[in-house]
Amino acid sequence: MKWTDVNDIAIALVDTYPDTDPRYIRFTDLHEWVMGLDGFSDDPGHSSEKILEAIQMAWIDEAE
Repeated sequence: MKWTDVNDIAIALVDTYPDTDPRYIRFTDLHEWVMGLDGFSDDPGHSSEKILEAIQMAWIDEAE
């Protein structure tokens, strides 16, 4: 997965952190958690606030 695979990342986050409410996650934590996902292999510097926000929104949609 790469940073642009927002929906795949969101699905993996739901599976990995099922008891976490994504509405209250800090972007610093989200960045770290995405980097730690199995199958994620992208440059840490390629993320941005816009990408992290998109991941968070997709995670919220997946969690509902």
